[in-house]
Amino acid sequence: MLKNKWRILGFASMLALVLVLAACGGSDDSEDTAGSEETETEEAAVGEGKEIELVYVNWDSEIASTHVVGKVFEDLGYDVKVTALDNAAMWEAVANGEADGMVAAWLPGTHGDLYEAHKDALVDLGENLSGAKIGLVVPSYMDINSIADLPEYAEELDQKITGIDAGAGVVQSAEQAVEDYALEGWEVQTSTGGAMTTALGEAIDAEEPIVVTGWTPHWKFAEYDLKYLEDPEQTFGGEEYIATMVRQGLEEDLPSAYKVLDQFNWTTEDMESVMLEISNGADPEEAAAAWVEENQELVSEWTAGIE
Repeated sequence: MLKNKWRILGFASMLALVLVLAACGGSDDSEDTAGSEETETEEAAVGEGKEIELVYVNWDSEIASTHVVGKVFEDLGYDVKVTALDNAAMWEAVANGEADGMVAAWLPGTHGDLYEAHKDALVDLGENLSGAKIGLVVPSYMDINSIADLPEYAEELDQKITGIDAGAGVVQSAEQAVEDYALEGWEVQTSTGGAMTTALGEAIDAEEPIVVTGWTPHWKFAEYDLKYLEDPEQTFGGEEYIATMVRQGLEEDLPSAYKVLDQFNWTTEDMESVMLEISNGADPEEAAAAWVEENQELVSEWTAGIE
């Protein structure tokens, strides 16, 4: 009997040990799983559902850049809103804190007056694209090379310069060029960026003369053979850059978003590739998402160091 009793006790002890070890093993697996899920959650939600609003002027170039940056923020977990405004309203929205930022400041010429008016009320994060330019543009098949020669083509061009929206910096410069070059009887006809490029495309298809307000980066330079007219009076100024501006307090409120905007920088070729996709019919969000997916190495530079 005693022998059987010890056997029973031994068996019970072994069973208890097995159960303890199994419990410990299950606990470790649970902790590892929980830790893994927690890490994945943290990595997928840098923005933690926080809202960020970007504003932009409704130019093809700024539609492209703003939607690309917006997509990067969406991938980081932010609730992103992008809003198109006219030039003055865009600057005012960032300066008065109604919007968080913009990547659409053309300096030093195009938005120079607006920058001077609002610079003390916003934070200048510097250029995000270099080598920008504005001026008067014609198809390369036209036998003209300078704004000063436009009077010789007054009849062919019907004394008309095809512009974009009234109040745009390039339109204001074009109107100033009419005075600087004594283009009596000439008119800068304002419309929209889309209407301007439509008129340009129709003229090129028919090999007719046309002069438009132009800027670089723009998809039309990838689509058509164009040239800037020389500007000996420097009415349109020299090389420009596109800068990023954010509201005061953004660094404290959304430090990770601030860092991404501060590190955002790309090339004319990058921007024009997105613009061309949109001009060919792609939705801006879809074109931006495709570019972000194909350029993760550059995007990782913009998001480096965020927490």
